[in-house]
Amino acid sequence: MRIVIIGAGIGGTSAAIALQRLGHDVHVYDQIRENRPVGAALSLWPNGVKVLNWLGLADQVERLGGRMEQMEYADGLTGDTMCRFSLDPVTTQTGQRPYPVARADLQGLLMDTVGADRIHLGMKMTGLAESDDTVTVTFANGESTTADLVIGADGARSATRDYVLGTVTERSYSGYTNYNGLVPIDTRIAPADQWTTYVGEGKRVSVMPVSDGRFYFFFDVPQPSGVPYDRADGVTPLREAFAGWAPGVEALIDAIDPETSLNRVEIWDVDPFHTWTRGRVMLLGDSAHNTAPDIGQGACSALEDSFVLGLIFATTTLGVPDALRRYEAARTQRAADLVLRARKRAAETHGFDPEVTQAWYDGLRAETGENVIRGIVGNIVDSPVTIGGLLV
Repeated sequence: MRIVIIGAGIGGTSAAIALQRLGHDVHVYDQIRENRPVGAALSLWPNGVKVLNWLGLADQVERLGGRMEQMEYADGLTGDTMCRFSLDPVTTQTGQRPYPVARADLQGLLMDTVGADRIHLGMKMTGLAESDDTVTVTFANGESTTADLVIGADGARSATRDYVLGTVTERSYSGYTNYNGLVPIDTRIAPADQWTTYVGEGKRVSVMPVSDGRFYFFFDVPQPSGVPYDRADGVTPLREAFAGWAPGVEALIDAIDPETSLNRVEIWDVDPFHTWTRGRVMLLGDSAHNTAPDIGQGACSALEDSFVLGLIFATTTLGVPDALRRYEAARTQRAADLVLRARKRAAETHGFDPEVTQAWYDGLRAETGENVIRGIVGNIVDSPVTIGGLLV
């Protein structure tokens, strides 16, 4: 079967590998011209890592991943530890260690695995047209291609989603702006083997270790959408938003090189919906379930899509439309639940209701780790890859 995937991100390339392993002729098209993904890094929790293991990439992903042995919440203004605990229960309960990874590193690995001759960059999709048993995809440069199946993995502003739903989907602003990037590991900022998060005033500053001696960092700043920003401003908005914060936060801001690694993105999501397929066209990843990053499950959810899609095409034989209906039935509720959990988490941590956020801060000061671990594992327990259940 000839399959065309629109989008060479984590979801599109992982789906390509899964379907290639079944013997299908898969081609991936993306409007980008080189591997320069949005966002510096991502959290691969055990459900996401297990999909990559299933794709045969366990050793490579382990080399890309940072070692997070501990987790700490610190008072953003004083730097005092609010709570600190081991992340080992996540590994022992799920059977897999989580890894933060640089997004470009993971995307590069996936693209290389798909194969350079199968990935076509600089190709912006402009149209889809179906006949009884094929789909024709047209591109901005005038070229076109046909396929037995088209997978729209074209992200938050998906044109494939517009085709599947027959309308343009409105996105919802999550209430904050995220700044992120990579810096060298520096113990003045945080321990090298720890996920450290500074919190206060409805804001967050977090660092996670990734490969090659680097921290992935992010800053969350609650603010209206549309606040002007010029890249020439560099870290000035961070110095203003986090003035008087703890020495570790100041050291992190000082370490940022805006010319090489500083991204700024307003956080939006899409209301959950349950129509992911139309004829021989289907949605996967952010095009199907664009979510805020507050529970770290965006990429993992896309990987779950690829896992389920691969299993369905490996085990059913009633044709493409039937397989797509089964894929849709298996995935939409689980993905919707994660979108809504991320929204709830964003509201709790970003001061939208100051009393709620203060109660969260107070709870962190009494936290032993049990509740946080329960929340992390709770996002994984219903994953389709949780074969064998969770062990406690």
